Amino acid sequence: MKEKELQEYWTSRYEENRTGWDIGYPSTPIKAYVDQLENKDIKILIPGAGNAYEAEYLFDAGFPKVYVLDISAKPLEALKKRVPDFPTSQILQEDFFEHTGTYDLIIEQTFFCSFEPTPENRSKYAKKMSQLLAPRGKLVGLWFQHPLVPNGNRPFGGNKEEYLQYFIPYLTVKVLSECYNSIAPRADNELFGLFIL
Repeated sequence: MKEKELQEYWTSRYEENRTGWDIGYPSTPIKAYVDQLENKDIKILIPGAGNAYEAEYLFDAGFPKVYVLDISAKPLEALKKRVPDFPTSQILQEDFFEHTGTYDLIIEQTFFCSFEPTPENRSKYAKKMSQLLAPRGKLVGLWFQHPLVPNGNRPFGGNKEEYLQYFIPYLTVKVLSECYNSIAPRADNELFGLFIL
């Protein structure tokens, strides 16, 4: 899909309330990771942020440099209503692959699994993440581990071995293992990953 088509597609999903990925709060593994961060001055990006509950949690916890990016304006408007003090300049309606900037931390939460699961798309994702990270910057988050179904629907899955082949050319893999604290509906279906530039 082209950018305009993608924008329309995701906007329609929000308008029609077809947002099965949206759990309404920060996911437990991301919250647990955030809670152990000591440096609150780091610059953070959440791409494909949707309603951005993780961003709201970070902002309320005293992280001022949180940036959210989504191709659809709809969920970003919802964030503005929920958190009026969230800096407008840090709410970005853009195509992830066109975005420029550097970040100390990028948080992955149901974004990777939204792309058509071609090797080209997945490699492009990993490369773009590496381009957006500052030196020693970290990509942290969750990747679904369930079989890819031919002509299946989102969320598109995969497995650890497949994901590693996309990330290893661009990032150092520190952790990619089965998530021990997933929310109940995603138990045994998520990998927690930490990659460093």
